[in-house]
Amino acid sequence: MDPVIFRIGPLAVRWYGVLVVTGVLAAAWLSTVEARRRGEDPDHVWNALSLCLILGILGARLYHVFSSSSLTGIGWAYYREHPIDIIAFWKGGFQGLGIFGAIIGGIVALAIYSYWAKLRFVRWLDIAAPGVLLAQAIGRWGNFFNQELYGKPTDLPWAIYIDPAHRLPGYEQFERFHPTFLYESLWNLAMCLLLLWIARRFARWLMEGDVFLLYFVFYCTGRTWVQTLRLDQWIVGQGIPLEQVLAAGLALLAAAAIVLRHYVLPRRGAGDAPPPGPEATAPAEEAPEE
Repeated sequence: MDPVIFRIGPLAVRWYGVLVVTGVLAAAWLSTVEARRRGEDPDHVWNALSLCLILGILGARLYHVFSSSSLTGIGWAYYREHPIDIIAFWKGGFQGLGIFGAIIGGIVALAIYSYWAKLRFVRWLDIAAPGVLLAQAIGRWGNFFNQELYGKPTDLPWAIYIDPAHRLPGYEQFERFHPTFLYESLWNLAMCLLLLWIARRFARWLMEGDVFLLYFVFYCTGRTWVQTLRLDQWIVGQGIPLEQVLAAGLALLAAAAIVLRHYVLPRRGAGDAPPPGPEATAPAEEAPEE
């Protein structure tokens, strides 16, 4: 399967890049729908898009450079010896992007734009969250065309064939693998729809920032499971799968934050309220008789 759609001189237009751009545009469109529904100006989505795209790609690229498994042959050890390849978009159009880095870059960009445009930053995080899941669902198909980020060998009916040139060291004898990109894509699409439903069905009970926190609960829960199947784990120390630990930790932290905001802090605030003063407890004076 050729990951290149067509070439213009030395530049190659790849499915990966086209799908990433398609995902970004789909996310922007959905964010305008959410902004309009919440009474916000949807033009802010398009105004902030360029900055979010630049910092998102920068964050995604840096995360990939430092987190890629050595099994892929393009881990940090490779980039340390070939630093120009970190920015060599002409050699593959930034084939390596890491979603956690993209999220960080996007959040920073939105914070900058919100400050400049005097917007409620947390409210706009809620607006953007469903669209980010939609973008991830679309962008994951780029891994299919690149034949990368697949899972363990399997003989399941929906297993995908990986060309010998793209098989990781130690797995050359296997032909069919778990399509982990597909699992994550379907999960992200389902969680996008669930997040949109929750934002509408429980709007009266949600606090600003809850939809954004639910994004991390939903996405990172699925990512934690998918990482159990991935072969290209980022291993540190004594065999610790760092990305799996990171995803599980973020899901738990986001869930804990929701519980704290809705159940713990309100009760503590009520318990810390000062007792009524003497003027509130003293009987009211009777008006003099005339």
